[in-house]
Amino acid sequence: MNDYILTLSCPDRTGIVHRVSGWLLERQGNILDAQQFGDTETKQFFLRVHFELPEHQQAEELEQQFQAVAQEFGMQARVHDAQRKARLLILASRQGHCLNDLLFRTHSGQLNVDVVGVVSNHNDHAGMAKAYDIPFHHFPVTPETKREQEERILALVNEQQVDLVVLARYMQILSTEMCRALSGRAINIHHSFLPSFKGAKPYHQAHARGVKIIGATAHYVTSDLDEGPIIEQDIERVNHNMSAKDLTQVGSDIESLVLSRAVRSHVEHRILLNGSRTVVFH
Repeated sequence: MNDYILTLSCPDRTGIVHRVSGWLLERQGNILDAQQFGDTETKQFFLRVHFELPEHQQAEELEQQFQAVAQEFGMQARVHDAQRKARLLILASRQGHCLNDLLFRTHSGQLNVDVVGVVSNHNDHAGMAKAYDIPFHHFPVTPETKREQEERILALVNEQQVDLVVLARYMQILSTEMCRALSGRAINIHHSFLPSFKGAKPYHQAHARGVKIIGATAHYVTSDLDEGPIIEQDIERVNHNMSAKDLTQVGSDIESLVLSRAVRSHVEHRILLNGSRTVVFH
């Protein structure tokens, strides 16, 4: 298929959809799906259009052709090839549930991505990566070698032309420089107890306090720890009959699901930034 995805945001005004539709009509484009949102608070307009053309063109060429429309309306606009698989680099530590879920979904075709590698500061999941025929990179890290280790990760990102870095329970805080280098193309997952239960064994802390809801949050990585724009969240109710181990299992399932949803939304170009928030089209 010669199908593409156009995403844009701009100050809200009349005529935007008409102008975009006209631009597509000029190229004999056929709209397969379109979603829009006008934020009455920020006065910004957001649009995602999935369309097809009679003949294949490079997405970069279409994006350049669209610039006249973009400039007219003050748009931030991108055109993506809908058939192109995003290239993912997954970072993980010792907890492997999110990593395993992403690798399985990729292997089974549930995610339209190519995982180009798994990076870990431990060797625990080398076998898992090998089972999926994914290159595994063991990059140990200490406080003294943190900068060097991050430089190795960024070198791998550049070498493999990575589109998205996924922190699949990667238990290392990224430096400000690393966050800037990966701005808009790194997603993190964590439990939603923050800021109440920090540090080790948060589900055990939650169990001790008798929580009734467990949740997970996926967000873009920024230098503000765990405060990047939120992409996806979910919750499950728990009760007094459940042990700390039970809560950990429920939490692991939610984390895996929420992270995979966030990754899918990103690689399908369904996310647009709205200040510190996101617009996520489903």
